[in-house]
Amino acid sequence: MVTACSAARGLTLLHTSPAHVPVFDALRDRHHPGAALRHLVAPELLDRARANGPRSVAPALLELLAGAGPGPVLVTCSTIGATAEALAPALGAPVLRVDRPMAAAAVRTGPRIAVLAALGSTLAPTTELIAQEADGHGLPVSVTTHLVAGAWESFEAGDTARCLARVAEAADAVTGADVIVLAQASMAGAAGLTTTGIPVLASPAPGLAAALALTAEP
Repeated sequence: MVTACSAARGLTLLHTSPAHVPVFDALRDRHHPGAALRHLVAPELLDRARANGPRSVAPALLELLAGAGPGPVLVTCSTIGATAEALAPALGAPVLRVDRPMAAAAVRTGPRIAVLAALGSTLAPTTELIAQEADGHGLPVSVTTHLVAGAWESFEAGDTARCLARVAEAADAVTGADVIVLAQASMAGAAGLTTTGIPVLASPAPGLAAALALTAEP
């Protein structure tokens, strides 16, 4: 489903939940007024990736993004982000997973990184991304992962408040970490609900900023 489009070069955002559209539109309006965003919503990609693995969606991803219009692509689903980034040469356009700037910030913050996820299929891709960013910066890291019980079920049921409350509670329970990473874009609102003294990083704002910077490149 295409929810917004522009014939001009802009930024295409690929989501696997319609709940992300207003989140990124609000970030655009607050921090990047006038930026052209083109939203694609394809929930079936996440369903297929969970059932058969992220690489199984590569052909469908390529077909969808090839018809999305000119300009860079920001993929807001952490489960399929790495698969989408690998398609950049075939698309002839930059593809950025929304959590990459967050992961880069995490490895610079400290070596002990706690990853919180509402969906189990997100844990391995996020851990691999953090390791990749750490290697790229020449920094040692130790990653612990935490699956937040009940958070995804609340999100799927449309109870965002309950989902975020569960995530915030889980973040406040983390000890022995230098930084906490919220692995999914849907968890971002929990960052403002925590009381922990450990920095809590979310992906939407830095991801959108980094992707919009790509639209300015020749």
